[in-house]
Amino acid sequence: MSLNAIISSANTGLLAAQTGLRAVSDNIANVGTKGYIRKEVSQTSFAGGGVASATIKLAANSFLQAASLSATARAGEASASADLFDQAQGLFGDPSKSTSFFNTLDSMFAAFTTLVSTPASSAARAGALGQVNQFFEQAGIIGSQLDGLMRQADSRIVSSVAQANSLLERIDQLNLEVSRVSASGGDPAGPLTQQSQLIDQLSSLMDIKVSERPQGGVIVRASDGTLIAGDGAAKLSYSPGNATGELFITPPGGQTTSIDGRLTTGEIRGLLNLRNTELPAISTQLSELVSKTADQLNAIHNSFSAAPAPATLTGRNTNLDLPTAVSGFTGKTTVALVDSAGVVQNKVEIDFTAGTLSADGGPPAAFTPTTFLATLNTALGANGSATFTNGALSISANGGNGVAIADDATTPSAKAGKGFSAFFGMNDLVRSTGPSNYDTGLKLTDPSAITGQIKLRISGADGSRIHDITVNMPPGGTMGDVVNALNSPTSGVGLYGSFALDANGQLSFTAKPGSGVSMTVAEDTTVRTPGGVGLSTLFGIGAATRAERTGSFALRSDIQGNPSLLAMAKLDLSVAAGAPSLSKGDVRGADALSQAGLGRIRFDPTVDQAGANVSLSDYSALLSGAIARKSAAAMTAKTSAEAASSEADVRRSSAEGVNLDEELVKLTTYQQAYAASARMIQAAKDMYDVLLQLTN
Repeated sequence: MSLNAIISSANTGLLAAQTGLRAVSDNIANVGTKGYIRKEVSQTSFAGGGVASATIKLAANSFLQAASLSATARAGEASASADLFDQAQGLFGDPSKSTSFFNTLDSMFAAFTTLVSTPASSAARAGALGQVNQFFEQAGIIGSQLDGLMRQADSRIVSSVAQANSLLERIDQLNLEVSRVSASGGDPAGPLTQQSQLIDQLSSLMDIKVSERPQGGVIVRASDGTLIAGDGAAKLSYSPGNATGELFITPPGGQTTSIDGRLTTGEIRGLLNLRNTELPAISTQLSELVSKTADQLNAIHNSFSAAPAPATLTGRNTNLDLPTAVSGFTGKTTVALVDSAGVVQNKVEIDFTAGTLSADGGPPAAFTPTTFLATLNTALGANGSATFTNGALSISANGGNGVAIADDATTPSAKAGKGFSAFFGMNDLVRSTGPSNYDTGLKLTDPSAITGQIKLRISGADGSRIHDITVNMPPGGTMGDVVNALNSPTSGVGLYGSFALDANGQLSFTAKPGSGVSMTVAEDTTVRTPGGVGLSTLFGIGAATRAERTGSFALRSDIQGNPSLLAMAKLDLSVAAGAPSLSKGDVRGADALSQAGLGRIRFDPTVDQAGANVSLSDYSALLSGAIARKSAAAMTAKTSAEAASSEADVRRSSAEGVNLDEELVKLTTYQQAYAASARMIQAAKDMYDVLLQLTN
């Protein structure tokens, strides 16, 4: 080998050793840096001697990286879920303390039990009414706070989406830097390491797949294969809605589409699940408990009367015209006008089955739904009057008397599962600012009186939007026409499921078996006359509509101001003439209210719970337990996911990270190689010097 060849070979050795020393130096400097990938030097040799090349590459392990990214995404999802679930459970209070929401229901019933034993105590009455007020006020606060958690989820999704967009943009920009450095023969390890760290951050927000880019750098795809970085960066956007929020993506050079149903894990997925499914489920179940509590209290309160009876009973807005409201009633009820001592002065017996009214035991007078009000006023004569305004029935007594209503003991009046007084809400204890019970009593043959249009959104099992359907209400049609329009396979939801009007007049949607689809209301501009409410509000279509009921309840203002109006006495029409039919000492109403939580009633299905026939107390316990279980499960999932993520990171770090002992060995090796190459150059120089001396 010539001296020039020796020097050339030694020089390549020096350069290779220097490259190795730089790599080791960087590795040692970043021994504690999270996400740092170890640099490794790759060398090849010339056949004639020397180092052909010494290039730096990252010790990346694609398999361990994929496992780590997947575990990080699951941990991000679980952490978001556990955080919001914990906040949601905290809204209801500690179940072991009397101040918790679920215990206020029991406290309300207990207050009525106390009232039974002290009926003359005004403090006991005020205490019982105070407990009623507290229950519904606290429910309204919790409902508002749950809505606030959904808004918080919206805000966090917006923030996470902005962070993801920034990361995708930077990852894509680093691809250009990697390509430029590689093309110029430089070391791309620096930008590649930055890129890897950014990818790790992105994986906590959404599940991703990473592969090498032929030109250098990486290609990043969403879990469904959508390109999100590599040859241009995708743009994510989020649209919060009233019912559900929706995530969109615009791939590089592509069209904007919905992607929320295509994300499987990650913080954004966890927040979307909470925002669109889990929190609405808690809200609708809370709403169902509160509305059924109001229904039970009102049903009982309408069966009794204050003593003395109030001069006027005014019902709630039924959102129906009177003929439609009266139509369909069966059985018998009595409207009695009583004096301050509780003695009946006049009475009107109504037989809905026969379609007759009888005043003070006189001959029956026939009526129809259309003539009911006029016939009732004729029967009341100068002793009282009845009016129907804005969907509400009102009955008044004249001459200082009061009004009390009682159903027949054998054949009580009934429509949509309620008696006459309860259906019209003549003596409700609790009032709502809008429809809260969706048993409207409407039949397919009743006029719909609904105009306008409603936009229904069909979503898949993964929550992604399938189709938005706008249904126009048939003008001047019946409820049957409305149902047919909703169920049309071309302009309605017929391809995905069907609406049905049950015997109580409740309109509900049922998805086709096995389809996994769900339905929400995207927009509702329909109006029903009278009442002025839309189709979704009247029938409680959609979880968001039903959840809105929670904050709408309040103790009736006149009863709150005058506790003596609390209905505790039973109108007894079997007493002898001249004897009181209402007694101030009667506590049967308070006793019935104290047991309102025990009787089995029908609860409507909610987002994630089928309908059930259980008591208020049992439903309250079921809801409390369900929230606690979900919160505990979310916390367990978080702990497990974080442990799995930590283990995946440890394994990845052991393969890609820096081992100080190994680096010190490499450092020694490169130093010795450098020294050997230097000695070769020195030896060649010495030989040159000798040769030059010999020629002189």
